[in-house]
Amino acid sequence: MKHILIAILLLISFSGISQKKNAYNSIVKQEFVFTPQSEHSHGSSIVALPNGDFLVAWFQGSGERTADDVRIMGARLEKGKTEWSKPFLMADTPGLPDCNPVLFINNNKLFLVWIAVQGNRWEGSILRTRTTTNLNNSGSPVWEWQDNILIKPGEEFPEEVEKKFNEMPELNHGWAEYAPLYDDMIKEASKNQVLRSIGWMTRIKPLFLSSGRIILPLYSDGYNLSICAISDDDGESWKPSKPIVGRGPIQPALAVRKNGDIVAYMRDSGDAPARVHKSISKDNGESWSYTVKTDILNEASVELLVLNDGRWAFFGNDLNDGRYRLVLMLSDDEGETWKWKEYIENDNKQGGGSYSYPSLIQTEDGLLHITYSSRTSETEKSIKHIVVNTDKIR
Repeated sequence: MKHILIAILLLISFSGISQKKNAYNSIVKQEFVFTPQSEHSHGSSIVALPNGDFLVAWFQGSGERTADDVRIMGARLEKGKTEWSKPFLMADTPGLPDCNPVLFINNNKLFLVWIAVQGNRWEGSILRTRTTTNLNNSGSPVWEWQDNILIKPGEEFPEEVEKKFNEMPELNHGWAEYAPLYDDMIKEASKNQVLRSIGWMTRIKPLFLSSGRIILPLYSDGYNLSICAISDDDGESWKPSKPIVGRGPIQPALAVRKNGDIVAYMRDSGDAPARVHKSISKDNGESWSYTVKTDILNEASVELLVLNDGRWAFFGNDLNDGRYRLVLMLSDDEGETWKWKEYIENDNKQGGGSYSYPSLIQTEDGLLHITYSSRTSETEKSIKHIVVNTDKIR
């Protein structure tokens, strides 16, 4: 009888382990893009190529903006294969850190947009881009064209900054006669023509409108707000939108409502409590409402996507005390409520891993492909790739 009881307890124990391992039954596949290693690896972007391959880019090096050996790396998962290629170099500006790559396809042309960080300061960053129509080779893309993306916000920039700050509720977190007001500092800095022409940084994939317009979200750590680069000629030239103004809205992720409104969800880099910021454009990305905070907790960059079935997907850290948890949430009312959620990573705060900066796409088969930074120790840093079947969440 004693032996039977032990066997039953073991069976229950193993059953519990199995259930725990399969708790995330929406995950079809998960893997590291490359073997975890000690170099800082962060800020990934994934794109599905027309031939069925997947391409991922990220930045890697001794650190971030302060380390000049930081370069843009990539890997390819060829159609029909189960393992990613060995990492290869995608871009490396001599003597400068290269960060925040974004990959996208437009009219069978592959774009890589990233930043070269001048002066080892985020606010000195310059937007760079490479393109190619040679999409079918194995390994690293063979780039056919390269240039900088230069945008020049005009006088509408300081006018919009002042207007939106004046419309916003007053900030009442404290006051001192000798301390300059945050809003006033940003208003004054926005008048500087040089400062507002540099320091714009990539992070999230662009939005494509039915008109053919490309809206590439950008942000500034100098101004602690966001803007969009707009192209109406397939990425040949870019112009700035009016700024997305708030107290710390950065790294926009974009989605289009059925009525044509564009919604931006943004990381909170402002005053407490840390919550995802939200802004709306009613004129195809030209101008934006001042940001308001949602009830979604926020610690780092977020992603947003309208799915093939009309639902919206949100992916990010629903925390404000670390990056040890990542949640995938689904909405059937365009983000008004998020009725379904599943934790893709869920560690303990103490001694847990760090997971952040996602990239999110959906393929024609309905599956979500997500990449994000994964760090479980100082010697185990990589980019993780997961495939999710959202029907199983529903």
